Parts: sequence; structure tokens; C-alpha cells
Amino acid sequence: MNHPHDPDAAARSALRIIGPDPANWVPDRPGIDHNVAIVGGGQTGCALAFALRRAGIGKVTILEAAADEQRAGIWLNAARMNMLRTPKGLPGPELGIPALSFQAWFEARHGQEAYDAIERIKRTDWADYLSWYKHFLGITPRYSTRLDRIEPAGDHFRLHLETPTGASVETARKIILATGFRGGGERFIPDVLTKNLPPSRYSHTEDTIDFTALRGKTVGVIGAAASAFDAAGVALEQGAAAVHLFCRRAAVAATPVIGARFFAGAIDNYHQLSDADRWLHAVRFFRAGSMPTTDAIERAVKFPNFHLHLAAPWTDAVERDGHAVTTIHGTTYRLDHVIAGTGYSADLAARPELRDFDGQILRWRDRYMPPADEQDEMLAAYPYLGAGHEFMEKTPGSAPLLRHIHVQNPSGFVSFGLPIGDVPCMKRDIPVITGRISADLFNTNLDVLRPRMVGDVPPGFTDAIYRSAVR
Repeated sequence: MNHPHDPDAAARSALRIIGPDPANWVPDRPGIDHNVAIVGGGQTGCALAFALRRAGIGKVTILEAAADEQRAGIWLNAARMNMLRTPKGLPGPELGIPALSFQAWFEARHGQEAYDAIERIKRTDWADYLSWYKHFLGITPRYSTRLDRIEPAGDHFRLHLETPTGASVETARKIILATGFRGGGERFIPDVLTKNLPPSRYSHTEDTIDFTALRGKTVGVIGAAASAFDAAGVALEQGAAAVHLFCRRAAVAATPVIGARFFAGAIDNYHQLSDADRWLHAVRFFRAGSMPTTDAIERAVKFPNFHLHLAAPWTDAVERDGHAVTTIHGTTYRLDHVIAGTGYSADLAARPELRDFDGQILRWRDRYMPPADEQDEMLAAYPYLGAGHEFMEKTPGSAPLLRHIHVQNPSGFVSFGLPIGDVPCMKRDIPVITGRISADLFNTNLDVLRPRMVGDVPPGFTDAIYRSAVR
């Protein structure tokens, strides 16, 4: 199939058909810089910016700490899979406009047959698509702009920023935290590494890792989720002498527990489940473990110098002669470098931007006491979010501004049951958050908007148009 002369023709036509973006209807207020500040310029933050624009909500800014588009988000950085883990046909940032979808973008450049031939989307193709999406829609994150602190200031927020020109303070009515995996806490690296080894001896899978420096080296990987197998695969492809992957379970997790919730009714209505139901689903997922994709496993297993150790938790480590040394079940391993594929904590106190709200955010442990056989301290630390993904107060009346901070990162998992901030939740969550923000801004400004709705409107015609028919 020949490539179209203009691959963006269909997308331009779609924007023409849906009409121009609505004008900003939110009344200005002295001293307020932004109606909404989106923290994070990856796929979720940019899709939310587009949704707000189409809702007629102006004065929206996207704050992105990374230096440029290449470093923003995960797809050209921490993500090391060859293919996305989600089905290729899931609705994503196109927000119901087919011509803006990955499929339309891909087919416009490679043809329908090429799209039909792929089972899942290549990670680099997805990154290229997201770059096109931003530029085509004119979405412009503010790179090298880090949010250091959210300060309550009456009925709005003061945002303390680090920018290329130095520290600055801006104000916003609403905040959306589209901050990725670390947005609800911090990287989790086991104490056995942090307390016994120098920082140069280990990395987390989210870190920028120079795999070429590991050529000819013996590498240890702790964890058996997809990111751990991906790291092992890249190390082997870059010439590591050997990679030892240590799984604390007796078998690699192989049951897609979360997949049972991937039908429209469960996804769309999940937040209406009882606390007991939502808690049980989260516990089942955590106990089953995060299942890697088969291609991630095959990527590593095909190397004869890949070694998988089951039922092999790390309980000790020591730095000796330039190596990380650990003994597991009587066998000692000497490793040049260790990579922790151990996920993330749910410690909101670790988020510096939220320090003004320390102890005020409602957590699941404050709201629900599970049965003895379902208790889990880590899940209990997750925030208990409202229907619009907003933080809620632990003590009513103590921090009313919390309801104006909306969470679209994985810390919403227990409340909403999906990997929040990833593609599977976009179709449901982006309209929900946009709708809640629109309603709040409308109701808050109703005194100003009401006269606009009942104001004098010039007549569309005079009686001359029908006078001749009057009898």
C-alpha cells in the first residue's frame, strides 16, 4: 500500500469536523496564573491538557521536570521492553477521535496491512506517536520546570518551581498529578542493598543505566516482574558475561489477576464497588505478583548465560573486592552490579511537593480495616481517592484544598483498580477528571457566570420577516 502524500490529512480533517476549540469560559481572577497546573508532561499529562482544552478550560500549564521531550516520560528512558504490554487496540490519548489514535497514525505511515501484522506496539513506535501527538495538537510542556512544593494559599495553591531561570512561584486553582510510577512515593530498593552496598554498586530499573559499562560483567537482578526481565535482557544483549535473576517466589508470577477486570462494566464502574471489594482485588493482585510478558521472559531465557534463581530472596549482602557478594541457600554470588526491579513504595511522605499536607491526606488505613487475612501495610498506605481522583481529608475541615489536587498516577490503584496513568485507564479516567474540574470551576464561579447565562442577547431577526403573514 502506498503511503499517503500527507499522512496527517485525516487528523487535520478530524479537527476541522469537530470544530475549533471552545473559548476559555473560566473567569479570570486577580493573582491566579493558572486554572489548572498539570504536573508531568508524559502521555497522561498531555492527554489531559487536550481534554481540558476541548472542555473550554483555558490557562492550563504542563510542568515537566525533564530537560526535553526525549527525557520526559518513560518510553525512551526507563522503559526497556521491545513491545508495549497492553493490547494494541486499547483506546488511548486520542480521547474518542479515531483519526488521532495510534492505529490511524501508524496506518497513515505504514499502511493497514502493516498494522494488522503487528501483535503489539513497538515501544519506539509508541514514543514516536506520542511525539507526533504533542506537536500536531500544539501541546507544549514546560521542560526543565520542577515542582518542589505545593503551598496552600487561601482558596488556591502557590507552586514553588525550579526553572531554567531560577526559582519562581506561580499560582493555580487546580492541580493534576500525572507524575508516573514515582508519583505516589519513591523507588523501592531493598534495605539489603541500601544498607550494605555503596550506591555505585546498584541501580533501580527506573534509573538511567549505562548497560555498555556492564559488558563482560556479572550482573544480578532482584525481582521477577517485567521490568526486571527487561533489564536482564538489555544487559545480556549488551554483552554481560552473565546475568543472575533472583525471584523470591517459588515460581514466576503467571496469573493475570488484573485481567479479569478488563471488561467495560468493571472498568467503568469500579469506583462504585464497596471498600471491601476494592481492597480484596488489590490484595489478590499483590499476592499473585506482577506477571511479566512472555516475550520479556523469552528475551532473557534465550541466552545461555542467563540464570534464573527461584525461591531466592536476598537476606544479606556485602561489598568485597569491588563486588556485591551475597549468599543464598548456601551458594555465594559475586556480582559486579545489582539492578533492583523491585517497584515503588506508596509513601506519600516521600513526595517533597506534598510536604505541606503531611498527615492530612486520607489513606486506605484511615478508611477501611480489612479482615486479618487480608491485611497489608503497603496497600494501607495508598491514598483513598474520591470519585474525581481527588485527595480527601483525613480530618474533615483540616485541609479543604486537598479536593483540588487530582491524582492520575499509580498511587490510585487501590481506589480505581487499574494501573492508573497507563493506557488502559485513559478512556475512563481522563473524562472523569476533566468533568470534575469543569464542574468545580463552574460552581465556584457561578456568581460571575450566572449573569452571562441570563444576559441580554440581541434578537436574531425582526418582525419584518413574518409581518406579511400576520392576519
